[in-house]
Amino acid sequence: MPPAKAGRWETDGSQPVRQADGPTTGGTGPASAQEALSRATTHLLSLQSSEGWWKGDLETNVTMDAEDLLLRQFLGIRDEELTKATAEWIRSQQRDDGTWSTFYGGPAELSTTVEAYVALKLAGDDPGAPHMQAAARHIRDSGGIAATRVFTRIWLALFGWWPWERLPEMPPEIMFLPRWLPLNIYAFGCWARQTIVPLTVVSAHRPVRPAPFALTELHTDPANPFPQRPLAPPTSWDGIFERLDKFLHAYHRRAVRPLRRVALAQAARWIVERQEADGCWGGIQPPAVYSLIALHLQGYELEHPVMQAGLAAFDRFTVHTEDGMRWLEACQSPVWDTCLATIALVDAGVGADHPALVSAVDWMIGEEITRRGDWSVRRPSLAPGGWAFEFENDNYPDIDDTAEVVLALRRVAHPDPGRVSGAVGRAVDWNLGMQSKNGAWGAFDVDNTSTLPNKLPFCDFGEVVDPPSADVTAHVVEMLAEVGMAGDPRTRRGVQWLLRNQEEDGSWFGRWGTNYIYGTGSVLPALVAAGLPEDHPAIRRAVRWLEDRQNADGGWGEDMRSYEDPKNWAGRGDSTASQTAWALMALLAAGEGPQGRANPAVERGVDWLVRTQLPEGTWDEPQFTGTGFPWDFSINYHLYRLVFPVTALGRYLHGTPGIGTLAGSLPRIGAAR
Repeated sequence: MPPAKAGRWETDGSQPVRQADGPTTGGTGPASAQEALSRATTHLLSLQSSEGWWKGDLETNVTMDAEDLLLRQFLGIRDEELTKATAEWIRSQQRDDGTWSTFYGGPAELSTTVEAYVALKLAGDDPGAPHMQAAARHIRDSGGIAATRVFTRIWLALFGWWPWERLPEMPPEIMFLPRWLPLNIYAFGCWARQTIVPLTVVSAHRPVRPAPFALTELHTDPANPFPQRPLAPPTSWDGIFERLDKFLHAYHRRAVRPLRRVALAQAARWIVERQEADGCWGGIQPPAVYSLIALHLQGYELEHPVMQAGLAAFDRFTVHTEDGMRWLEACQSPVWDTCLATIALVDAGVGADHPALVSAVDWMIGEEITRRGDWSVRRPSLAPGGWAFEFENDNYPDIDDTAEVVLALRRVAHPDPGRVSGAVGRAVDWNLGMQSKNGAWGAFDVDNTSTLPNKLPFCDFGEVVDPPSADVTAHVVEMLAEVGMAGDPRTRRGVQWLLRNQEEDGSWFGRWGTNYIYGTGSVLPALVAAGLPEDHPAIRRAVRWLEDRQNADGGWGEDMRSYEDPKNWAGRGDSTASQTAWALMALLAAGEGPQGRANPAVERGVDWLVRTQLPEGTWDEPQFTGTGFPWDFSINYHLYRLVFPVTALGRYLHGTPGIGTLAGSLPRIGAAR
């Protein structure tokens, strides 16, 4: 096991913890802040690629690595060298109690531990070894394989370690459901539908590859390894859907074969049509692995170009460590990282015409998506214009990235302003067209708010719908204000939604970052940009909440457990560079700090950033502060620890950018409709 990082307290996960002081790089005050900002800015500039983009590693958990080995075992392509390097990484992430968690310092997670254990057994680890015995003991004590999530048991079913009959059924005939029915594939969030469609193919085939070993040691009762759970009351949603699942199992045995063949062919065609230029699906791991399995079951040989491109995509998601280990990113974030880095550098005082920024704008404009994707199902007449998160994901541009890219483009003095304004105009129109009927914005789709998909027995892991959220809505509102549309009725509807959805304690819930600090750090700059006065009651309540949540060391932090237990964890946890920066960005926007009201909380937060900066100019941040699915899937964006402190320090020293910072170089975008 790797040693604990110096200067941090260990925790058993029962209570919030405070982080001890990190490296000291200087005293307090503007001079020290300027020195810290200069180091950080230099370091950030050094990380830019020759093509103009930035991309930090995107770290999740070892299920990515375990499932990669299981996929290769299923397809018959697993090799020993790759297996050894992956197993070394999985072992390095095991905790002292033998388990694995889904985020740094988090509690043990059963399904993750099962998948890691199976992967290590594939790699040849002896079940009698102490680290394997400890993992197996925890698995049994936690309910065994029978207590794992559905997706884990699907992987086990592929090798006969779990019976398909004991898994929820999802038939490929779902492809035929009209779009007005609540459980059609477009009722699911884009990431969920991309995963569910291939899994309907897998579920229909129910393949079983020869198991290389048994897993009897992971059952609580080897004599009854596949217990049947009692049905919930028929008057409950769980009971209704469990009985529907029984009907679907019966249908599986009696499916009309011609209809089933047509459904499978349509699902396979749907999958192939959505393969991206880089061979991946949706730019994320789950659709990619299940799509490869599904297409292989439909007769696509490994030599087929679709399969070859899909397998090759995983090489681009692979991170090789200096000590010979290998791990996989669940996704890659170059567009997101590049727009955030661009904003940060301009806020830090880098010239708006700096070659690095012009190069970043050129790259971002080249990544604009100009064709329709799944979002057009609900908006068929809306013209395309926006950006995705990844290098290649033309089917699924997202509203959040698009808003932040516009903010970045507006900050740079590009030699071809007409080219920039054209991209900005298309993006603004697309974002406005993606506004949900309640006035807010989700991440990928419009009005994707049905709660029924989450109730399916199949969907027991993570969010499967994409409702509007405060953080995405705030970024769009801030972008609309920047392009001169603060008074537009659609912007005002977004503002009103944000005000209605403020938490009682004054914070906002963050869907795509952790969590209430992220939500509040997103909303306050947006509200001020949209014209709310700094003394507005909602802004004052948020300021008081942030002041109350500041740690004793001067920083801010929030543990992922706030998604599950906000009472004890909202705004509580180890101080981190990214979350301290979010809090500072919110306070500075609200008029706190050197350009407004003198606020000791701001000075202490800046002091924390100065004191904990590393010599190379970045910060140590093993904590996970990004979110895929609240609580279920957590992310450590390795660039967050740098871009957000640069933004916060820059705004502390130079002021929060005003509305229309570069309004003179670009035309006003959009007119009230």
